[in-house]
Parts: sequence; structure tokens; C-alpha cells
Amino acid sequence: MMADPRSGRPFTARRAAVASPHHLASSAGLWALARGGSAVDAMVAVNATLGVVYPHMTGPGGDAFWLIYDAPSGTAEVLDASGRAAARATAERYRALGPAIEPRGPMAALTVPGAVDGWIQAHRRYGRLSLAECLEPAIGYARDGFPVPRHLAAYSASFLPLLRAREETAACFLKAGRSPYTEGEVMTNPRLAATLEAVAHGGREVFYEGPIARAVAGYLAACGGVLAAEDFAAHRSDWVAPVRVAYRGRTAVTTPPSSQGLAHLQMLGMLEHFDVAATAGDPAAYIHLLVGATRLAFEDRDRYLTDPAFEDVPTGKLLDGRYLAERAALLGRGGGSRRWRPAPDGDTTFACAVDAGGNAAAVIQSLYFGWGSGVVAGDTGLLLQNRGSFFSLDPGHPNRLQPGKRTLHTLMASMLLGPGGTPELIYGAMGGEGQPQTQTALVTRIVDHGLGVQQAVDAPRWLYGRTWGAAHDGLRLEARFGEQVARDLTRLGHERVELTEPWSGTMGHAQAIRVLPGRLEAAADPRSDGAATGL
Repeated sequence: MMADPRSGRPFTARRAAVASPHHLASSAGLWALARGGSAVDAMVAVNATLGVVYPHMTGPGGDAFWLIYDAPSGTAEVLDASGRAAARATAERYRALGPAIEPRGPMAALTVPGAVDGWIQAHRRYGRLSLAECLEPAIGYARDGFPVPRHLAAYSASFLPLLRAREETAACFLKAGRSPYTEGEVMTNPRLAATLEAVAHGGREVFYEGPIARAVAGYLAACGGVLAAEDFAAHRSDWVAPVRVAYRGRTAVTTPPSSQGLAHLQMLGMLEHFDVAATAGDPAAYIHLLVGATRLAFEDRDRYLTDPAFEDVPTGKLLDGRYLAERAALLGRGGGSRRWRPAPDGDTTFACAVDAGGNAAAVIQSLYFGWGSGVVAGDTGLLLQNRGSFFSLDPGHPNRLQPGKRTLHTLMASMLLGPGGTPELIYGAMGGEGQPQTQTALVTRIVDHGLGVQQAVDAPRWLYGRTWGAAHDGLRLEARFGEQVARDLTRLGHERVELTEPWSGTMGHAQAIRVLPGRLEAAADPRSDGAATGL
């Protein structure tokens, strides 16, 4: 059988590595590492660049979660760089406009963009280069231009009415404000370049307490929005402990609530009670087992997950070994009903880096929907997220809208720590409900099935649940699984089993770095425009 032309080899490096969903962003991270920068420096460079070259998926107008391993202390910590709802973002105000928060437009931009504060706080604690150095590649691409990649070209054409709807948005992302860029054409965003330069030299204050905050707030106020300069000034990212669970003699760690990371850990905790290795040659049995764990984990996520500053999230109970054993016993008995189904999350980027000192950083950053709210705030070049439209207006819902609250986040970043407590695998993926499913697939395929890191990223994936605008829970399989696997899963009781493209963007973009004795193996997803590279 001929090798699939989309499959790749891992990039093997000796000292440091980086992986992201766009090759120019990966090059920016490598540039930082080559100058003696830390893994965090590399991730600031990568994520700032992604906001320029992948603006449909991420940017400084969105949110981020960081998971950082500090080699000198031997500890992992999380930086929650997600924004909170505006003081004027009350459920009463939004219920007067309709039964749900509109996903686009100025009223959808109701949470403070947290990503920039995340860059700055992570850099202050772990950076070696200057902030200006870390932002230099992104500023250059925004000012001087970059060739449009295939995914950006496709998203530009598909969302043309949204991009044309507001003059400021069209000026940034369409040729002459009217036509979509095609693959290979050069796009610039001088307005965003000026904003990034201001941050490079003025730091947090210029973005959250100075002219950028005032410009964004003033523009939104003129459009009837609710974010105010005071909301920007009050924002701070939070350093918090990761959540963790044991798996096959290792420890998986990930981002805590309001991130859905605990769903991934619950899945691993349930799978700990099964011989997953025995399913290596039986894809239907493997998918059936993991989808069963997904249903049960999502049942708990949908019931409890919210901002823990506003409501108790029983994380300890949900990750307790005895509880997970009880949940594992339900697999195969139809457990895991769904009472709430999150909306699509298609505009996320995950990237990761390991530096020469053994420090590691994993960052997931997003605007929520493709092109976020669709609103570029005046002359700032900032495309604002619509993450706040994820809030519920139901007063009894755990994720109900309240001023100053963080919404439930599908964003999550993870690491697998070995018995000595050092990272063996740094991994993550974009894709809403697919994020915990893809992350669990990566871990089990590497640990239980013995695949290499690039093999695990390349391998055909599935997606259970409602995502990317679908109206129902279903089970989608990449066509490389074949009709027989789809029929087998139908016989096992799965409804609405569908085959998608062989390499489907619906399955998200996964990146990972595996730490092996004497070397690093980095993998980027062939479903993206990404690259893995290193030193």
C-alpha cells in the first residue's frame, strides 16, 4: 500500500522544538529559540504571529490559556488569560434583545480580550528576550505582508458577507475592502502592526489602561456595545494550579475550570480501567470505547462547568479515582445523556514549544467563532472575539451571564508528565467539543497503541457531538476509517454515523512535542498550514 501523501514525519530536534498550525508562526518561534529565548518567548512570538497570519482563527482580540512547565522548579502552572464579561453585560439587558446572545456584531463582543495580558504576564515571569523582540516577527508580517495560506483564503471566501458588513473589518481583511484574498496573495494589516508596536513598547498599560482600551471602548460605545474602558483596566490574568489525573504510571495535567480540560482527564481516568492497547487493531472497538467515555465526561461537564469564582465546580470529586471507577463501570450501558450542547468553536489555534533548558509551554488562543464577532475596533486593527456569546441567558444555567464572569471555555492545553514529573508529551488541538476527544486520542494512541507522535497526529480521527454548526449530536469519522468501520459502529448502537473528508478540518488541528531520551519529536497537523521545527 502506498503511503498517504498527507502523512508526515516528526521533526526531530536535539535541543529545542516548536509546533504550530502555521509555518510562519513556527518560524517565528524558532527565531526566538535561536536567539536564546525561552519556551515562553517562543510562544509569545508564535501566538502574536498567528494573530496576523491566521486572523480568522485567533488574535490579540481573543482569549488564551497557557500551561507552562518550569524545569528549574519542576512544577507546572496555568495562566488563565481569558476575559471577563463587561460590568454592563447583564442578562436582563441581553434578554431584552432576544432569547440568546447574538453571535456576531458589537453586542457579541462583551468580554475583555485576555490574550495580550497573557502574553505579558507569561513573559514577565519566564521570558528571556525583550517583549519587543518577541513581537518583532508578528509586527513585520502585519506591516510588510505575508502570503495568504489555503485555510485563510477559504475562510475569507466563505465569510465574505460578514467581512464586508463593517467598513473597518473589510479594510483589514479584504482587497480594496471588497474582494477576498486568494491563496498566495500578499495580505498586510498596518493597523494591527501599529497596535502590536504600541504593545511592544508600552506593555500592558497601553493595551488595558491607555489608548488602545479607550479606542476599543469608544468604538463599541458608538455601536451600542457594552465593553467599557473600565472593564479593560480591571482585567488581570490569573496564575492557577493545573488539574491532574494518573494514567498508565504517568500524570496528565491540563487547564482547570472554567476550561473544559477536566473532561479530557475524566476520559483518561475512565480508560485507565480498560485494556485500550487491545483495541489497536480494532478501530470500531477503540472508537466505541472512547466515545462512551466522552459521553460520560460531557455529562459532568455540562452539569457543572462554569467560572469557579461564581459557583462551586466540584473538580476534586469529578477527578477522584473512586468516582472515575464508578463512571468507568457505566461504559457500555448507555450512560452519558446530554442536556446542554455547546456551540461550535472553529477559530482556535494550539501551539507548543520546548526550550534547551527543558522548559515547556503550551498555548491555546482563540476568537471563538471563525472571525470572532466580525468587529474590528476602529483603527486598532483588532478583531474582537465573540466568546461571550457562549453565555446562557437561562437564570438556572451554570454558565449563565453575569457581569465580571468568565464563560465556560472549550479551550484547553495539556501535558503528560512521566514518573519523574517531567514532560513526556506536550499536546493540544483546536475544535470545540473535539478538543478533549482529540487530546485523548493522542495520548491513547501514543501510550497504549505505541504510535509515534506524528503518526498519532496524522491518524484518522472522529468527532462525537454537535460542533461547527451541526444541529444534532452525531459521530463523524474521517473517510480513511472506511465504510466497514462506520457499519460496525452503527451495529454497536451509534446513531448518525457519517464519513467526512479523508483529512477533515472538522477534526481540528493538533500539535504535539514528545520528549524522548536525547531528542525531541515535534508534530504539526497536516490538516492545517502548520509546521514543526526546532534546533
